[in-house]
Amino acid sequence: MSDINHPPVKARKLRIRRIRLFGIIAALLLSIPLLLFEITEEKTQLEKVQSSGILRVISFNGPTTYYESSHGESGFEYELVKAFADTLDVKLEIVVADRFADIVPEVLARHVDLAAAGLTVTDERSKHGMFTRSYQTIKQQLVYRSGTKRPKNIENLTDRNIVVTSGSSHVERLNDIQAKHPDLSWQEEDDETPENLLVKVWNNEVELTVADSNIISVVKQFYPQLHTAFSLPPDDRLAWLFSRSNDISLLDAANAFLKEAKTSGWLDRLLDRYYGPSSRFNYVNTTRFLDRIEDRLPDYEDMFRRASDETGLDWRLLAAQAYQESHWDANAVSPTGVRGMMMLTRDTASRMKIENRRDPEQSINGGSRYLQLLQDGLPYRIKQPDRMWLALAAYNVGRGHLEDARILAQKDGASPDIWLDVQKYLPLLAKPEWHQNTRHGYARGYEPVQYVNRVRGYYEILSWYDDNRKDTVNVINEIELPAI
Repeated sequence: MSDINHPPVKARKLRIRRIRLFGIIAALLLSIPLLLFEITEEKTQLEKVQSSGILRVISFNGPTTYYESSHGESGFEYELVKAFADTLDVKLEIVVADRFADIVPEVLARHVDLAAAGLTVTDERSKHGMFTRSYQTIKQQLVYRSGTKRPKNIENLTDRNIVVTSGSSHVERLNDIQAKHPDLSWQEEDDETPENLLVKVWNNEVELTVADSNIISVVKQFYPQLHTAFSLPPDDRLAWLFSRSNDISLLDAANAFLKEAKTSGWLDRLLDRYYGPSSRFNYVNTTRFLDRIEDRLPDYEDMFRRASDETGLDWRLLAAQAYQESHWDANAVSPTGVRGMMMLTRDTASRMKIENRRDPEQSINGGSRYLQLLQDGLPYRIKQPDRMWLALAAYNVGRGHLEDARILAQKDGASPDIWLDVQKYLPLLAKPEWHQNTRHGYARGYEPVQYVNRVRGYYEILSWYDDNRKDTVNVINEIELPAI
């Protein structure tokens, strides 16, 4: 009876083993999708960059994009994308395109992570790639050389020699214009950048070219005979370019960075650093300054270099300041009695232990030490280049008036440590409703603003000239913008 009602022990154990085996197999089958998911899951583009520790960016050589100077790697686009790489805590690797036309294809082929090359947002490029938010607005402009016939409108371009860079937004704009003006024609160059074509216009090798307004403003400082005939509307937006993808993690990070750079004011300061001086110069003062570099500076250059050795200030900055003060005239005298190369007051000369203000060596030495003293007197937290611009303003208008303007800026919610902010408040010192509430009272506050901007402009030109003095008609890519 017991054998019928109760299976043998061996059969029971076999059944339990089968149940356990089925359970194990079922568990394995259920876990396979999870295992496959873990194996096949890919990192996002942002994670890949952060994991590799390198952000690969394509650009090209030019004064507004990327170049190597005596200070190291430089350029507006370089500094902007370098700051982005820093926020990702990765190293920046710049790939320099051999030709401008190679930039977009390299991005679309995903040989690089993005392009930071002053690219204009166009419909054609947007079909294949993705742009970040814009960080700068520019105009496309037609450029000619003084002494040649200025075209006044599109109709005047028939039978004129126009050369532009292949693959540029300028080609797209000309194509749009040609639809309404079929007689318009131009030549495209594969191996020429917009900067080089501007130099060729200056050298009478090319009659006309089209370039972006930001590039033109920089180049015109060194080739003042270049002029803009007219703009080709509409205005353009510059942005970084990414390859089109469903993964927009790196693009999102770039947009977040650019938004913060704009909101914080850092982007505006970077734009001012690279384009501020060039936008305020004209043909007359640039041409005269270039002449004075040739016929006056050689007599005093060694003196500026010796003052630089003593103070640590760039001799070219000291020379630029001296030109603004006296046009390098050791005997200059102002109606208020300041005199000499650095236009020292009697009190300042006495403080700097200068016996003869008309002696150029003494004047340069005293002025440079005084400028260094003013810079050292500013709060330690103020960084370069704002520190130097504020010191120059104090040299011109006085430390007390500068402090009044800084206080006004701070009370109004602006930064007292950033020149771009403070320069907006200095002119208010000439208005009673403002200066009556300051410690040091009235001042011609617009003068230090002009003073600093002109010194910056002269410094920029002199820096370029010094780096290229063996070949003053050098390719514009060799321009070095000052970075103190």
